[in-house]
Formats: sequence, structure tokens, C-alpha cells
Amino acid sequence: MVERMVVVGADAAGMSAASQARRRRRSTSDLEIIAFDRGSYSSYSACGIPYLVGGAVDDVDALIARTPEEFRRDFDIDVRLRREVTAVDLDARTVRVREVDGGDEETVGFDTLMIATGSVPVCPAVPGADATGIHGVQTLGDGVALRDGLAGVRRVVVVGGGYIGLEIAEAMVTRGIDVTVVDQGPAPLRLLDPDMSAMVAEAMTGLGIRLEMGRTVTAFETGADGAVRAVVAGDRRLPADLVVLGIGARPNVALAEEAGITLGPSGGVAVDHRMRTSADGVWAAGDCVESHHLVSRKPVVIALGTHANKQGRVAGINIGGGYATFPGVLGTAVTKLCDLEIARTGLNAHEAAAAGFDHVEAVVESTTRAGYFPGAQPITTKLLAERRSGRLLGGQIIGREGAAKRIDVVATALWHEMTVEAMLNLDLSYAPPFAPVWDPVLIAARKAAEKVERGGV
Repeated sequence: MVERMVVVGADAAGMSAASQARRRRRSTSDLEIIAFDRGSYSSYSACGIPYLVGGAVDDVDALIARTPEEFRRDFDIDVRLRREVTAVDLDARTVRVREVDGGDEETVGFDTLMIATGSVPVCPAVPGADATGIHGVQTLGDGVALRDGLAGVRRVVVVGGGYIGLEIAEAMVTRGIDVTVVDQGPAPLRLLDPDMSAMVAEAMTGLGIRLEMGRTVTAFETGADGAVRAVVAGDRRLPADLVVLGIGARPNVALAEEAGITLGPSGGVAVDHRMRTSADGVWAAGDCVESHHLVSRKPVVIALGTHANKQGRVAGINIGGGYATFPGVLGTAVTKLCDLEIARTGLNAHEAAAAGFDHVEAVVESTTRAGYFPGAQPITTKLLAERRSGRLLGGQIIGREGAAKRIDVVATALWHEMTVEAMLNLDLSYAPPFAPVWDPVLIAARKAAEKVERGGV
């Protein structure tokens, strides 16, 4: 008897799961796999969307890892795009599927269900929010629509100063478009500590990006044609030919919730270490699920493609009859603003305090290469450690070329629960073209260890 696996969402998590399940169960007479997605593209790099918008990537196909045709040919996986799964019946073991373009519906049975519905952009619930010219950037289709909508645009307002807001602002600067970023917080990138995010704000204004911080969007003004004309934020009216939503995203859990699948306290679908949900035979992975934070020990939703691919792989191995677990996340992330590189991992100061940690902080200014070597660039490294034990809690890095990927050393130390004392003796590579004799990460670890030794002074 043929078993059927239905996948809801044909991007990173869903197709990683489908591919892994197929690798372990090669025969289509044993396992049939059908993947549905309401979008127009499968298995693509969502992280590349801002660079498509900015023109650094000029071909949409370059962001697509595998097309539906390639999945059918190489993996015997039936990918059906422009098909939205609108309901799940756990008792009948069926999903209801609607054609996005035609509206026709069908009911498809499943033995195993993989939920990879991703996330949806947060949009302010204010007048004019449905105006033409307001764009989200969650899917590749969104990115294409935004890029194609820039013709003739002179002024863009980005609502939100997070990773997406920052990257879209960079894309607009690259295209020579006037851009304003508005955000409720005091500075962009609130995942950084204030002293570090202030450096990002300075770099943004230096590029000509206008910042409207500490302002809440209260309305979108529209013209007679229904298109957005301005963003109203407090007492400011910010003219706009086009608006991009970069506030953030929330897990897309409506389908799972309506089916009766348990959600976790963070709002994502609750899963165990093998990516199983509360429903028998139903798995979930990616931006829609809740993860375990390895430092705070708390449930979190962190939407990153790295997590989605790993979680999908784990789910697929288990669905295919193997055994794998997903241990948790640190929230390691990097981005850039033109030539400024930005990175973070673990907990920031606010998160550390909220998790109950009494901590010390060490901030060091250094260079990416030996100071005398041509091309040496500035780098600021910040580490947080638990006051009594010296256990590393998190790190942030801001600098020029060669800065951001140093966060991987910090993430590795976090993963293995190292103390800053142990970190300062890490045998890292050295040569003048690549680093000072004391790497910035090691200098920060040394300073943090000294603070721990002095009781935090």
C-alpha cells in the first residue's frame, strides 16, 4: 500500500523534509510525496530577496535552488504551486486545497503531514493598510513585485528597523532612491544592545537614510487611485511613493491552530526534538514552529533560513524511518549595511536580564587585520558573560570587511557552553593579513574574564 506524505509549504523547511524522506524511501510505490504552495516559486533563498530588490542579483532564477520540474525529475516529488491548503481534517486525514488563480477546490488525503507554512509579515492595523503600493517581503513573489514596482519611484518609506528593514533600506540606497526608516524603538536593530545599535544608526544616517525613531505608524494616506501617498507616524507625515513593511514577521500558524494542533507559549507550533507536533503523524518545521533557546532555555520563535533547513532535514529523516533530533537555537545572524557588517548571537543585555542572568559586558575596539597591514578595518566586539560563573551568554560584532563572520567563533563557544576564561585561550589562527595577534574575539573574552574575576567591576 502506498503511503502519502503531504507537505504544506514548498520552501526551505518543507522541501528539506520532503527531500530527506525521499532519500530514505526511494520507491514511489512505497511513498508518494505531494507538496503544495500558494506562491509561484519553490525552494528559493528568501535571504536573497533584498539583493534582488537592490540589483546585486539580477536574475530571479539565481535564487531558486530547485524548480518543481527538478523535484519531479530528481526526487519524484510532486510540487504543485499556486495551490493553497485552506484546512486540515485530522480525523479524516485530509487537506482541502484551493487553486489560487482559479478558485477550484479539492480534497487530498494524507498519511503523513508536514506543516511548513512559514511566517507572515506584521502590518500595522491602521487606516490605509490595504493601499496599493504597500509591500511585504516574505516570499520571492513579494520580492519580484517590489522590484518591479520601483520604476519611477523617488521616495520609499520602510516601516521597521529590523534586519529586513535595514536590508531593504540598503537596496534603496543602492538604487539611488530616497529612503526613510520609521520605527517605534529608539534605534534600529533592537536585537542589538543600545550602544551597538547606535553605531548602526550613525552608519545609516551617514548613507543619507533618514531615521524616524521612536515613532508609531498611525495611518497610511492614500490618493484618489487608492495608492499610498504618505506614512503618518505621530506628528510626522512622511511622503512616500512606495512603502515596505519591515516590522518583522509572526509565525503562520492559522492552519495548524484551526486543526487543533497545539501551539507553544511563544506563539509557534509546539514540536518535540524530532519535529513532531501534538497530532499523530503531523510534523512541522521552519518559521512557523517554536524552538528551544540553548542559552535562555526558553521557547522562542526565530525566523531564520538556517533553522528552517536544519529542522526540515530532521523532520524528513524521521519521516523516512531514520532518527534525528534538533537540539535548539542560538539566534546567530549576520547582515550588512553597504560596507558595514553586523552580527549577533545568543542573548543581548535585555534578554540576559529577562532570563534571570546577572551578567558582565566587555566591549573592545580593534581591527580586522594587524593594524599595520594594508586594508585593516575597524571592528567593535561585545561579549556578555554570567557574572559568577563566567559562562558566555552572547555576543555582538559591528565592523567593516572581515568582521561579521567572527561571530561564528562566538556561536561555537556558546554552543559548547564555554566560559570567557576558556575562550581567551582558543587556538585561533593568526597572520597579519587576517587578524591581529590577539583576535578581537579573544581580546573581548579576556576583558570579560577580567571583569568576572573582579566580581563584575
